[in-house]
Amino acid sequence: MLKKFRLFLIGAILLLVAFPLNHVFAQDGIPSSFSFQSITGIMLIIITLLILVLLAAFVLQLKVKEMNKEQLQSDQENIEQNISTYISRFTAEQIDQYFLWKQKRKRNNHQNENSGVGTAGKTFLFLVFLFFAQQLLAQGPAQTVTGEAGIVITTILILTPILLGIIIMIVKVMNVLKRYRNNLKIKEAEKLAEYLQQKDDVNLDAALMQRKAALDFSLHNNELSGNAPPFDKRGLIQTDPDQTELPIAAAKKRALKRPNIDPALSKLVLWYIGCAAFWLIFGTTIGEYIGIKFVAPDADHISWLSFGRLRPVHTNSVFWGWASLGMLGLGYYIVPKVSNAPLASFKKGWYTLYFINAAVILGSVCLMAGINNAGGEYREYIWPVMALFGIGLVLTLINFLQTIARRTTKEIYISNWYIVSGIMFGLVIALVAYLPFWQDALGETIIQGYYMHQGVGMWFMLFTLGIVYYFLPQQLNRPIYSYSLGILAFWTQILFYTLIGTHHFVFSAIPWWLQTVAIVGSAGMAIPVIAGTTNFLMTFKGAWYKVSDSYTLPFFLVGIIFYFSGSMQGTAEAFRSSNLIWHFTDFTVAHSHLTMYGIISFFLWAGIYAVVPRLTGKEAPQLTIGAHFWFALVGLLFYTIPLMIGATLKGNMWIEGKPFIDSVVMMAPYWLWRAIGGSLMWFSHLLFAYNLYKMFSGNVELNVTEVALEKLVVNNSSESGAQAII
Repeated sequence: MLKKFRLFLIGAILLLVAFPLNHVFAQDGIPSSFSFQSITGIMLIIITLLILVLLAAFVLQLKVKEMNKEQLQSDQENIEQNISTYISRFTAEQIDQYFLWKQKRKRNNHQNENSGVGTAGKTFLFLVFLFFAQQLLAQGPAQTVTGEAGIVITTILILTPILLGIIIMIVKVMNVLKRYRNNLKIKEAEKLAEYLQQKDDVNLDAALMQRKAALDFSLHNNELSGNAPPFDKRGLIQTDPDQTELPIAAAKKRALKRPNIDPALSKLVLWYIGCAAFWLIFGTTIGEYIGIKFVAPDADHISWLSFGRLRPVHTNSVFWGWASLGMLGLGYYIVPKVSNAPLASFKKGWYTLYFINAAVILGSVCLMAGINNAGGEYREYIWPVMALFGIGLVLTLINFLQTIARRTTKEIYISNWYIVSGIMFGLVIALVAYLPFWQDALGETIIQGYYMHQGVGMWFMLFTLGIVYYFLPQQLNRPIYSYSLGILAFWTQILFYTLIGTHHFVFSAIPWWLQTVAIVGSAGMAIPVIAGTTNFLMTFKGAWYKVSDSYTLPFFLVGIIFYFSGSMQGTAEAFRSSNLIWHFTDFTVAHSHLTMYGIISFFLWAGIYAVVPRLTGKEAPQLTIGAHFWFALVGLLFYTIPLMIGATLKGNMWIEGKPFIDSVVMMAPYWLWRAIGGSLMWFSHLLFAYNLYKMFSGNVELNVTEVALEKLVVNNSSESGAQAII
């Protein structure tokens, strides 16, 4: 195997070197000059990186084999020395566990036999990169690209997957080494367990008893100071006995693993959350790139990467991929729990996941290829693609209704009201938007307003509020403040929100009375928003102190604040006086991010951080969860506030009749802040993906002593069973 790998490595190097050199020197017999500003020079840099990656993989493989060989050749004296070290480090609890095991062995009066558990793992690293096409390098003489932003950014895009491959390789090697160290610790634990089983040494027992007595001894902590409290007028003396260090972040309470969770349900929910996180990274990476285009509009000249095609890819992937899959994943956990009944059909749940992922994949490819629904914000997917999404919602609606019908509780909890209604409205919205019966002339504009606004308020908002009504009381360990306020908010949202779509088209050719109805409905939305916000904040009453000890409650609290401020801002935008200034400006972009990101995403993150540790038994580092929270929040503020200020100035410039290009120049610094805020938000998503990785597959550091004592207990139990059979 190693010989084949060497041959492959040599062949790959020759192939990668031969192609570019052939084109570098095959230009009228004159070798082209190397330059960092030439296509050939850039390609040679990339090829050199590929060769280095292959060499690194080969060296790492040899290093791992050498480490395995060294372990096999370790001598017995070293093992004995390690055993003595481990015995000298026994804690009081481990000493008690050891003597308890000895007492059980004496009672059984059975000779222990040597046993060991051998574990071995082999990991092979193999990285294969595609070689570059011959035409890419055969471009004649080297061309200078100084000042061409498109070439520079395209080069960065090419180098990005290479650097990502290097990072992945490093992570894989670290995992291999971590598993290798764990295997060593398991073998040492087996040796320690074997040693303790064979030895019946009085001196060892006496030494352990002496160590236990030393460990159990503790001072009264007043031998030198006495009982009088310290007097320190400058506050320099630390009197808190629990404060032993100066941490950079406050410790939060750990999540409790919920018992009796169906493994099939856990797997389904985790797959939904994992796919949602992927679409969040994908969609916001696209958003990050098109945000940069506001600062560097000449970033590329590729039709598939044009702003007009990438913008709907960004919005639709985060709408239907991130937010929708995240909501459905949490819904599949909540609905069975509050119904106190098992999920009706896991098969329907998996089919929904397949259909929605297929819709987002096909929809993104179609949009980048220029195949779209010919207009209509957020409904750029062609109808066959959106039909896949609709099929997934139908399957989920049937599944949830069947689960609720089998509930063992008398009442239907309010979370199920919101979740099921959200799915129903999602289906109605999609049908209204894609059926062509009423979409002629102004009818299409009215339908567009209905679809665009109902998608946010009656699909995302309704479903997400159902999630909050479950997880917020759970995290606070107290019931929701008022069930009646929840029902009031539910029915008034259905009443008013379904009327407000046309407030996006004030001063248009749409009938004036219909515009007025939308404005009145927008004002009426103050009722459900105030009722819901009051309900959530009053649930915190008497439990505000828990916010500082939790890493989920800050996400909920920020989502509640934006739920009130963002929703009321939408009401303010609907009035004709303010609409005259803000319509067609970046204020709408800021408002949409304030709601979809500040409300929906923060609520989803709160629910995910609440449920995943209960399903996997693993928690992410609290420091990176806190970093995710602050980068997302600060990035959102950097993104939205400058855009709202700039949009107000832009609207006033239009009213004053100033040239349009003047407003474009004026917006340049505000667009820069948009790019900065978007970058911080995007970085927070990388931290979120890392946190999910730690919760999904984080390796637990093994403790040799604990593993050894566990093996003693297991061996003792198995021997007792064998003796009983005899």
